[in-house]
Amino acid sequence: MYNPKSFSMPDLASAHRFIQTFGFAVVIDPTLGASHLPLTLRSGEGELGTLYGHMARANPQWRELEGSEVLVVFSGPHSYISPSWYQTRPMVPTWNYAAVHVKGRVRLTSNAETVAALDTLLAQHESSLLQSNEIITDEIRQRLLGAIVGFSIEIEQIEGKQKLGQQRSVADQRGTYAGLAASKGLEAQALAAYMRSLGIGVSSD
Repeated sequence: MYNPKSFSMPDLASAHRFIQTFGFAVVIDPTLGASHLPLTLRSGEGELGTLYGHMARANPQWRELEGSEVLVVFSGPHSYISPSWYQTRPMVPTWNYAAVHVKGRVRLTSNAETVAALDTLLAQHESSLLQSNEIITDEIRQRLLGAIVGFSIEIEQIEGKQKLGQQRSVADQRGTYAGLAASKGLEAQALAAYMRSLGIGVSSD
């Protein structure tokens, strides 16, 4: 990933937080097969953390995964940036975004590990389903295990990028944030919220 120093995420913790927030990723194997999957992160497992996920057993990609090195791409909010939002003129349009790239080696997981990873995913998104087996019954769980393949990815390399106009003047950053926040586009609004969470383009007055 082309990643100038001014755009690079400052540390491992920042990249981990991004993954935990934007956990839907693209997993790309050595044959360039790709699957779009929700992944969870265990930040304390391994030197750089370990990802857990699963895919349908009917998906042939899992046969390429055991022991393979994969690229995992996590994408965050992104949006077109109008040059009319800048105080600096003349200027050209651009596209701002945030992303994290991970490289690591895959291990297929046992049923017990796969269930634990599924429970972690549920705990993040709908923890109430773990309090009762009325909806997700034991029978459904067993049927599900037969239909999916679980895996883990021990992170060997991780790189985060936040192209948010940090290299521009404070006035241009504020103009970018204001333009995104005023947009009717959902992606633009999401990018504005992300900039606000980092304090970029937001007035401290």
